[in-house]
Amino acid sequence: MKKTILIIIFFIIGMFLIPIIFTNKRILTSSVPEKIEEINIIDYDYSKYKTIKLLHQDTKKVEEVNLDEYVACVVSAEMPVSYDMEALKAQAIVARTYTIYKITTSKKHSDADICDKSTCCQAWISKENRLKKWNKEDANSNWNKISQAVNDTIGKIVTYNGNPINAFFHSNSGGKTEVPLYVWGGTGYPYLQVVETAGEDAYSQYSSEAKFTQKEFIKKVTEKHKDFKIDFKEKDCIQITQRDESDRVVTVKIGNLNLSGVETRTLLGLRSSNFEVEINDDEVLFKVIGYGHGVGMSQTGADAMAKQGSNYEEIIKHFYTGVEITTLQ
Repeated sequence: MKKTILIIIFFIIGMFLIPIIFTNKRILTSSVPEKIEEINIIDYDYSKYKTIKLLHQDTKKVEEVNLDEYVACVVSAEMPVSYDMEALKAQAIVARTYTIYKITTSKKHSDADICDKSTCCQAWISKENRLKKWNKEDANSNWNKISQAVNDTIGKIVTYNGNPINAFFHSNSGGKTEVPLYVWGGTGYPYLQVVETAGEDAYSQYSSEAKFTQKEFIKKVTEKHKDFKIDFKEKDCIQITQRDESDRVVTVKIGNLNLSGVETRTLLGLRSSNFEVEINDDEVLFKVIGYGHGVGMSQTGADAMAKQGSNYEEIIKHFYTGVEITTLQ
């Protein structure tokens, strides 16, 4: 009888303990992160442009790099990895296109095809340094996301009448892109027109403010224009005199000067040439819409479109008028 009771007790204990043991095993196993297999850039067989000559502006050294590995590094430097995959794909195609355009039409650097500075060509950061800047737990998956965007668009560029376009891009258009005429002059390009994009106001890059004391303001303008004079007691001492189709400032009267909106943006370090001006007591306040020159693809606009269901081709054809996406041979 005692033996029977002991058997029953051990059986009941076993019924409780076995599930606990296996449950704990599963918990312990799930707490160990799975190894992330690295996605490598596809070795695409270009007949030309297999490698490019990249000038590192800080060291003045020229490095020969694989085209698509270069593109991946540009995408990781130019666009947040948190953006939608279709936006990242669009950025990869645009970066590749811009590079090919520079190689074939613009010889800005005598010993190199392109440089690593955004103020001159495109931003670039090495894979090693990019991984260091991300959180350690996210670094590999982030790089895989960038690599996937490049691989999924491998060899693709944007063309107009069969030729690679000058694929300008910027951070946030403020709802409307700009034509090159008002930024750099010249006749512009037929594929770079004013287009509207919804959803950009949801991003932090959409609006900003720049405040100056009157003394600070005068100092900044005088650094470039020694003959500058202004009387802040006058009602219209700063007056916007012309805007363009994209709402950006074309010309503005500041004291005794007539400046372009682009020059004003540069002088004062504004994020965009789409601005309003307020003078309050000793303060000069600029309320700015958008971030960047506004020409070509807006990166936040691309992400907004992707989140609304657009694919990379639709995004590109929205920002560049009358273009095609073709594959390099």
